Amino acid sequence: MREICVIGGNRYFGKRLIDRLTAAGDRVTVINRGSSAPPAGTIHLVADRNDENSLEKALGSRTFDVVVDQVCYTPRQAEIARRVFAGRTRRYVMTSTVEVYEYEDTAAPVGEGAVDPRTVAVDPGLPWDDAGFLDAHYGEGKRQAEAVFAADPGFPYVAVRVAHVLGGDDDFTGRLQHYADRIRAGEPIAVPPVNHPATYIHVEEIADFLFWTVGEDFTGPVNAASHGTLTTGELCEAIVAHLPDGRTLLRAVEVGETSPFSFSRSYGMDNSRATELGFPFGDARAWLPRAVAETLGKDN
Repeated sequence: MREICVIGGNRYFGKRLIDRLTAAGDRVTVINRGSSAPPAGTIHLVADRNDENSLEKALGSRTFDVVVDQVCYTPRQAEIARRVFAGRTRRYVMTSTVEVYEYEDTAAPVGEGAVDPRTVAVDPGLPWDDAGFLDAHYGEGKRQAEAVFAADPGFPYVAVRVAHVLGGDDDFTGRLQHYADRIRAGEPIAVPPVNHPATYIHVEEIADFLFWTVGEDFTGPVNAASHGTLTTGELCEAIVAHLPDGRTLLRAVEVGETSPFSFSRSYGMDNSRATELGFPFGDARAWLPRAVAETLGKDN
């Protein structure tokens, strides 16, 4: 029986990961602030991960084979976690994001080496506790959090850089719903004049990937994305197939806010490292109809 700790993870692919771990016979400890009950069959510890003393007190003398951190957004949070879990776990898995590549504007799929966390400057003095600042600097917060873990060669960490996630009837983001609402109403969907494709991953696939990662021994950054890219048009076509009375109107805008999955730069990740390590990704175009049906099925 493996001892696994999950920080956060009460919704979307986090809860799916926990289901996989418990089904495999792992003993799972879930840490959160107590605002929601953890999945059945887990050990629940209530702590504020931003409060080092609270986290230390909740953990007591517990140790783990692997920690999966679903809610690390800032270098401050990473510094607390690194101090608290040093010597408590043989491996620390942080859920990161494709947004760490927000400045890598290239048509070629971006590999992990494009952002080396060992070279990222860390500034814990920035207003990371301000929700507005954090939202506007999401990618930077994740980059600096990775850098904190990478700075300690004795702390074995993994940063799973997750592509845009689609699917599930519990998708809380509202992004596909935005498209469905406008397609149903025949209203225009704002896109950049040059609208680039992106890589995606299904909600079940990223849960599978994190579960697989728990059982492996590699370290460092790793990209998690299905094979292939999708355009805004392809997303809309899949939604129109689900809403046959709707129609897609894409409108190019020079300035102002565009739709959630439209990009003025390429957002493609190279998944070859994970593939070579042994994870079998699916093809995004193959699972896209399923993802749309899962997320929007409740509307029909």
